[in-house]
Amino acid sequence: MNLPFPSLRELKARAQKLKPVIHVGHDGLTEKLFSALDQALTDHGLVKIRFTDHKSERKALTSQILERCKARPILLVGHTATIYRAAQAQPSREEESSRTS
Repeated sequence: MNLPFPSLRELKARAQKLKPVIHVGHDGLTEKLFSALDQALTDHGLVKIRFTDHKSERKALTSQILERCKARPILLVGHTATIYRAAQAQPSREEESSRTS
C-alpha cells in the first residue's frame, strides 16, 4: 500500500522539523528500543530515529525496524531515518459496550 503523493510530501515536510525521538546506540535493536519506538509511533505516527552507533548498518536496521513495527519509510538521510505508521482505528463506544454486554 503506497501513500498518495500529497500525503508523502506532507509527511516529508513534517519530518524535516522533527527532532530524533529514538536513538539506536551501542546496544543496537533491543526490546526496550522497540517498546519505546512502538509507543512513539502510537503517540505521534511520524518518528525520527538517529543512529548514533551502527551507522554503516543503518539501512538494514531500518528495514528490520519497519518490518517489526509495521511502519513505512519516509526519509533516510545521513544517519537519520524517519518512519510513519498510521494511527490504528479506535473501537467506537458502541462496539466496546456490545463486547462488554
